[in-house]
Amino acid sequence: MTPISRSGSGRRSVATLVCGALAAGGLAAAGVATLEPGAASASSHREAPLISGQPQYDNTDVYAFVSPDHPDTTTVVANWIPFEEPAGGPNFFTFAEDAQYDLHIDNDGDAQGDLLFRYTFKTHTKNDKTFLYNTGPVTSLDDPDLNITQTYDIEMIKLRKQKVTYKTKIADDVPVAPSNVGKASMPDYATLRNQAVHKLSNGSKTFAGQADDPFFLDLRVFDLLYGGNLTEVGNDTLKGYNVNSIALQVPTDMIAESKDQPVVGIWSTTQRKNAQGYFSQVSRLGMPLVNEVVNPLKDKDKFNASSPWEDAQFLKNVTNPELPKLIEAIYKIPAPKEPRNDLVDVFLKGVEGLNQPPHVTPSEQLRLNTSIKPAAEPKRLGVLDGDNAGFPNGRRLTDDVIDASLQVVEGELVGAKNDLGDAVDKNDKDFEKAFPYVALPTEGSRGPLAKGTSEGNDVRSQLGDALQPAGASGMDDTTLIAGSAGAGALGILLIGGALLWWRRMRDRAY
Repeated sequence: MTPISRSGSGRRSVATLVCGALAAGGLAAAGVATLEPGAASASSHREAPLISGQPQYDNTDVYAFVSPDHPDTTTVVANWIPFEEPAGGPNFFTFAEDAQYDLHIDNDGDAQGDLLFRYTFKTHTKNDKTFLYNTGPVTSLDDPDLNITQTYDIEMIKLRKQKVTYKTKIADDVPVAPSNVGKASMPDYATLRNQAVHKLSNGSKTFAGQADDPFFLDLRVFDLLYGGNLTEVGNDTLKGYNVNSIALQVPTDMIAESKDQPVVGIWSTTQRKNAQGYFSQVSRLGMPLVNEVVNPLKDKDKFNASSPWEDAQFLKNVTNPELPKLIEAIYKIPAPKEPRNDLVDVFLKGVEGLNQPPHVTPSEQLRLNTSIKPAAEPKRLGVLDGDNAGFPNGRRLTDDVIDASLQVVEGELVGAKNDLGDAVDKNDKDFEKAFPYVALPTEGSRGPLAKGTSEGNDVRSQLGDALQPAGASGMDDTTLIAGSAGAGALGILLIGGALLWWRRMRDRAY
């Protein structure tokens, strides 16, 4: 495929943009998703019946790109727990302890994992006689007022035909960045984020913790593609929500097969321990928007439990996708002729001459040519706009995968030139310039201050002096301030007595 140079200035009317964009955006993703049985697809926000009820195990997106500030390294970002409401305390958002969060690398194009980075988490509670997430303002990850904390280990596993050839632990008890409760609880959250970035002995960096959801799109497309009414479009429906992120930056020569074969395939999975004590895969994600709109209901859960080397069973979902037909029925945009071999080439094999490995086995993965240097001025449409460092060559945080996928799904590569899109062209928050690159999470206290308060004199802070255990005169002067409130806990002040109660897989070798 030859990159197509195009600016956004000549796009069609918003009506046309949205009609096809949101719908087709799903389709393109769909084209990707169907071929990967079990993939939770990038952007798998509640994409399958079973996983929608298990948010701690639900992949939402995968990103992979050559690190812009360290081009000799590759960064992978994988997100879990969709639609985290920032103020959703008192039990905030933690990684599951009975899960294996895995980042997979296929470095020879055979649809088999060659390298696996496995994250496992532990939860620690300082005081189980309180309902508080934090018992005061938190200024560091080891602050005694941070009551609920998590740490994680990382195993690096090398595989051949899914058999372990080498395994080692590369990180041990690394602290997780907490949920951003609010300004009173965490007055300088950026410091906590920085403290959660950990350097490994092999030159890698790792991060785990809460972040702003980097995916931007108008999810209201599922209201029957707006019901044909395009007067309300361009709303980033993920604005204000957070996710739990895992980010890993590794020297590129650690994951690429060789300088002559620099293309890697990347996907993430979640495995959950079952009642028998074995781990079963419940979610998988590679390319964006796969399982939401490509696979029919009968295949969605199966897709989330499958692996790339089994993707052929879902091929028909890609070659004969449902979404273009729906768009044609509602918006009268003709569906491209089937079978859609163009979608197979782009989304299951990689673009020939760009990110397609030799002797590739078609499968749903996010494929990245690690030899292509980062763009000085990234273009949101990536390869479609002549920027070969962007989607579908990997996926950067700023890539507009909805618009790019939509245009391809609606026939951009088979003669149906279009500039469709969902009118949401960027994230609501700026991304960071350095690892882990994801934006800081939205804080729980993001709303307006209560009546009679101000930034300099907040009654929430004044309450801290009152929220002390009974008989505090003989105790440490530990004050529960506004942060506790933000954490979903103002405390219980019993005026009468001044008494406070602080009260698959079984056969998988790895």
